[in-house]
Amino acid sequence: MDTDRIVGSAKEYAGRAEGAIGDMAGDAKTQASGKAREAAGTVQNLYGQAKDAVRDAADTATDYAKDAYESSGDTFRDGTQALTKKVQDNPLGALLVAGGIGFALALLMSRPARRPPPSRWRYYG
Repeated sequence: MDTDRIVGSAKEYAGRAEGAIGDMAGDAKTQASGKAREAAGTVQNLYGQAKDAVRDAADTATDYAKDAYESSGDTFRDGTQALTKKVQDNPLGALLVAGGIGFALALLMSRPARRPPPSRWRYYG
């Protein structure tokens, strides 16, 4: 729990009490001061809640990242084993896929370079 939440709640309740005293005494200045203090306390309490929410979200994200990092080796190993099994089950299909990937890469690498568009001004110097 954040200290802003504690202080905000205290200000909010103090503002309510001050407003109630102003109501009983019939003093408009005390009522207004109590409402202002209550509003300030509510805002500070909400700010503390937001800070707590951000802190909790950061902790959760950190935990997820740690879990993903720790299990990444297992995931890679499982993927490699699945790929090996697919290649062993269908070697011709795997050969065709590898050839297609190689052909696509060769087309991408052998493409001629683009020429820049002609400029309007020519330098004859």
